[in-house]
Amino acid sequence: MPGPLAGLRVLDLSRVLAGPWCTQILADFGAEVIKVEKPGEGDDTRGWGPPFITNPDGSKGDAAYFLSTNRGKWSVEIDMASAEGQKLIRDLAAKSDIVMENFKVGGLKKYGLDYESLKAVNPRLIYCSLTGFGQTGPYAQRAGYDFMIQGMGGIMSVTGQPDGMPGAEPMKIGVAFADIFTGLYCTIGIQAALFHRERTGEGQHIDVALLDSQVGVLANQALNYLVGGKAPTRLGNAHPNIVPYQTFATKDGHIIMAVANDRQFKEYVGILGLPHLAEDERFKLNRGRVINRAELIPLLVEPMKTRTTAEWVQAFESAAIPCGPINAIDQVFANEQVLARGLQIGLTRDDGVQVPGVANPIVFSGTPIQYDKAPPRLGDGTEKVLREELGLDADEIARLRKAGVIG
Repeated sequence: MPGPLAGLRVLDLSRVLAGPWCTQILADFGAEVIKVEKPGEGDDTRGWGPPFITNPDGSKGDAAYFLSTNRGKWSVEIDMASAEGQKLIRDLAAKSDIVMENFKVGGLKKYGLDYESLKAVNPRLIYCSLTGFGQTGPYAQRAGYDFMIQGMGGIMSVTGQPDGMPGAEPMKIGVAFADIFTGLYCTIGIQAALFHRERTGEGQHIDVALLDSQVGVLANQALNYLVGGKAPTRLGNAHPNIVPYQTFATKDGHIIMAVANDRQFKEYVGILGLPHLAEDERFKLNRGRVINRAELIPLLVEPMKTRTTAEWVQAFESAAIPCGPINAIDQVFANEQVLARGLQIGLTRDDGVQVPGVANPIVFSGTPIQYDKAPPRLGDGTEKVLREELGLDADEIARLRKAGVIG
C-alpha cells in the first residue's frame, strides 16, 4: 500500500538534524526524497561519531548520528557552488513538490536557489526555509544551533536541579530538543501547505526558526509566566503545576510518580500508609499541594524508600496510579511494550550493510509505513536521479563527474 504522501517529490538541501528530521518523516510517509550533498564530503553528520557502522571492506562508515535522521532518501552528490551544479538543482526543483533548506538567510540567493528563483520555474513549489532565528528580525543573520537555542529559548532555565541543590545549574536536554521540534514544525507546515495547494494550486514559502519553535514548545511554562507574571525556575524532576509529580528514591533505585489528580493522591497516600494526608486541608486538593509542596514532599520521601521500585510499580499500578521506572536506553529497547510496538527496525543498505533504526511512532491503519530504504551511502542515487528524473545519458553524467560537478 503506498504511503499517504506517495507521488510527492522532496528536494532536500538541508543538513545536520532539524531539516533532515523533517524530510525523513516525509520519506516515511511515502514521499520520494532526494538529498543533495557536497561531492566527496556529504552531510557533516556522516562524520559525527563514534560510533560508526562498518563498511563491507572493514573501514569505518557513516556515523550513527547520520543514520538516525536520513532513512528513506536518495543521496545525490552535486557541487552547489558550480554553475552547472546550480542548474541541475534548479532542474530538480522544477520537477519537485517540496524544497527543504536550512542555509543562512539569503544564503541560497547567490546560487539562484532561493524561493523567488525556484518559484519562477515551479509556481506550485512549497519551499521551507529553516533557520536559527527566522527570515526577519534583528537576529535574522545570526547562525543558530540547538544548544544555544535551548539556552536563549528558555528551556534550560526550567531544566536542572534547583538553586541550592547539589549539581544546580541550567541544564540542556539530552537530545537536540530544539532541532527535533523545529523539524516537526516544518513537517506540519509543509503538510498544511500541501493541503492549501490542493485547494488553490498555489505553492508558498514557509519560514520556520529554531528560536520560534523552542519558545513555542514552552507550553504551560510560558503561560505560567504570561498569566502569573513570575518567571518559572528549575525544579529538578518536580512539576510546576502538579504535586506529587516527580522522582522518589526507592529501596533499590528510583521511581517516577505522576499523581495527577485528587483521587490518585488519596489512593497513593493510602498505599503509603499515610491516609490522613488526603484529609489534610493543605494537601486535599492539587492547588493546595502545589502551594504547600515544601511541607508535603518531605513526608513522602522516607516511606517511598521502604520498597523496591518493582514492588511500588506493582502496588501503584493495581490502584491505577501512574508510575514507572527510569530506564537506561538499553532497557528501553528491551522493554516488552517497546518490543511489542516494533519500535526497533532493521534495514539493509544496497551494499549489504545492516543498519538499525527507530520506527516512526505514527501508526496508520490504511497506509502503514514501509521501511524500504536504509540511510543512503554518499551519492548512491546520483546516477539514478540524474538519469531518471533529468534524462541525462551516461556520457553527460561522465562529463559532469569528470568536471567535478557531481560526485
